[in-house]
Amino acid sequence: MTHIATLVANPARPALTPGLVASVAQLLPDAQTQWLAAGIAADLLFTPPLGDDAARTSARLRAALAGAPIDVVVQLTAGRRKKLLVADMDSTIIVQECINELADFVGLRKHVAKITARAMRGEIAFEAALRERVALLAGLDAAVIDKLIATRITIMPGAMALVATMRAHGAFTALVTGGFAQFARPLAPRLGFDACEANALIVENDKLTGKIAEPVRGKSAKRDALVRLRAELGLTQAETLAVGDGANDVAMLAEAGLGVAFHARPAVAAAAAARIDHADLTALLYAQGYRREEFC
Repeated sequence: MTHIATLVANPARPALTPGLVASVAQLLPDAQTQWLAAGIAADLLFTPPLGDDAARTSARLRAALAGAPIDVVVQLTAGRRKKLLVADMDSTIIVQECINELADFVGLRKHVAKITARAMRGEIAFEAALRERVALLAGLDAAVIDKLIATRITIMPGAMALVATMRAHGAFTALVTGGFAQFARPLAPRLGFDACEANALIVENDKLTGKIAEPVRGKSAKRDALVRLRAELGLTQAETLAVGDGANDVAMLAEAGLGVAFHARPAVAAAAAARIDHADLTALLYAQGYRREEFC
């Protein structure tokens, strides 16, 4: 069996039934089923017909699920467990967009959120949009950041298990964000990441200046970080995993052995090799073949 289709439900709402798995298995040649977690995740091992590919198979299987809240990841059987994880932060590892939360303190949350959404959809250049939004924060007390981390920033479900489990099995994990170091640096060690890279807000006299340290880490920075870390660790492309949700993640996702669009904008999800629309971040562990009892 050369390929695996992993079916995953959100663990908060187990919806993967034996009947659903059986109906999907009928579409795959001589599929063999292996459960990874009852009600949540199962593998279907198969060998696709000549000329078929993962994208077409994924689309066919999602259609067969007829709207059931089940994600599908199709990939080669060999090398599915990865040795490098590169993860976006905002709306991926954490629930919030930090720039939107900061803007709330200057009464501009709705305005800034609209710009953020357009940038994440790829409608406007990421770097220009970031500078524009940061400029609106000029004069804001920098102590607000610590308050936000303590009271508003929440960890995405499954993030802790994803990082801890991969590290326990020897993987290197990096939080790489176009967001802000003032958030990433304290959050990364709390989440267990080995490293983090981010943009830095400039602070003078304990207040935000409305400027960001140059050069701005733009849409190519995440891809460049993945390539650099891969080389430093002596890994192949196939041994890497990347996850993100925005347009500035697309190049990184394309460069990874498995690039996952997580609850992403439609254009981002369409561009990625894999998409998670329903499950939490533990879906990335199931996609690597981890069983529930192996999670940390």
